[in-house]
Amino acid sequence: MRIIAGAAKGRKLDAPRLGTRPMTGRARESIFSILGRRVSGARVLDLYAGSGSLGLEAVSRGAADVTFVETGRQATQCLERNIDRVGLGGSVRKRNVEAFLAAETAEFDVIFVDPPYADDDREVRSVLERIQGVLSANGIVVLHRQARSSVEVPEFLHRVDERRYGDAVITLMERAPE
Repeated sequence: MRIIAGAAKGRKLDAPRLGTRPMTGRARESIFSILGRRVSGARVLDLYAGSGSLGLEAVSRGAADVTFVETGRQATQCLERNIDRVGLGGSVRKRNVEAFLAAETAEFDVIFVDPPYADDDREVRSVLERIQGVLSANGIVVLHRQARSSVEVPEFLHRVDERRYGDAVITLMERAPE
């Protein structure tokens, strides 16, 4: 797995051996193609970060700052190595995603939600609801989920785009117009 574009293009990323499912390069490329210029200068939040491939791709493409949230010990160690290897910064919060969202006061412009496929839809729905408190007014949420899951989009968000890649679905959501 490698960074696709930007300042760190071509840098190799490690993936934890257990407990994560790294997103394919094709899916990451599609996400960043859709996001386009929104990444440049953005404050990014990478929830269930795993290897950090999404947040690191964002910082490589000009994001101002990226915060990674991960609880797994092996994944966190891998993530920290990847941040060092890419060399463009980022901070790691070793916390449960819901606890992080309940306590966080900063706002983010781009939020990646990439939970393990084993997580049930209720937890993912709860996380999406809690995002309301940290999503900037013009922010966007990118959800990577298993195709057979049935996560509903919360009322404060509306679906912008959705694409399927094998057993994965990528859904992009923005704040609903008021």
